[in-house]
Amino acid sequence: MTLRPHRAPSGGSLPGEPFAWTRGVGKLFAHGVWNSRVLGAENVPRTGPVLFAANHASIMDGPLLFGVTPRPAHFLVKSEMFTGSPLNRFVGWALLQAGQIPIDRTRGDRDALQSVLAVLAAGGAAGVFPEGTRGRGDAASVRSGIAWIALQSGAPVVPVACLGAHLPGEPRRSVPPVRRRLTFCFGEPFAVVKEPGVPGRVALAAAVEQVRVKLSGHVLDSLQRTGIQLPDDDAADELGLGEMASDDVPGGTR
Repeated sequence: MTLRPHRAPSGGSLPGEPFAWTRGVGKLFAHGVWNSRVLGAENVPRTGPVLFAANHASIMDGPLLFGVTPRPAHFLVKSEMFTGSPLNRFVGWALLQAGQIPIDRTRGDRDALQSVLAVLAAGGAAGVFPEGTRGRGDAASVRSGIAWIALQSGAPVVPVACLGAHLPGEPRRSVPPVRRRLTFCFGEPFAVVKEPGVPGRVALAAAVEQVRVKLSGHVLDSLQRTGIQLPDDDAADELGLGEMASDDVPGGTR
């Protein structure tokens, strides 16, 4: 798999290939700063395209998940992380070195989603937080971006439960205390397909519901397995995946 390095993808192009040192930093945060454990890594296909669908309850979910995925992955990250203050610009530079993909959360950012498709078409791994917001992390709502990607790419979807970083009673934008036990549970992959003859709008709605059910069920099972509790606050806009038109679905019509 050949990826262009160190630049924000444009026009749906491939992102830069994650440098090894960026994975090292992610692992340092996950296992050095915090005490992360990974369950179900054997569920992640070792080769070929794979799309991670993760719940989102903490500001640290993205960086830590990048460090613990069994394979290097390209995640969609809100475009505000790449611009603004000097600190933001430095973080944005580091994210690009890690192969992450900026997404404009104010609209349906077709270029960003096409970059994810390019990664999957090249046999790589990509990740999305399909709730589109950072809230309880129970995956009760799933926006259509990831369903559109799954339908377009045909890549297997692996649900991921990110647990422990944000607990009941804690401010929703807080960073988890150092050395807290965090858990990342990778579920069994599933396929999202469009049945022949089904209109695009119907296929997309069915795919959204399938992803929601699979991810929320996996989060619930993971909570029961680990005994960890979710926070109880309202959602905060974090990613804002745009709603995709139904005629973007392969073979679909309005």
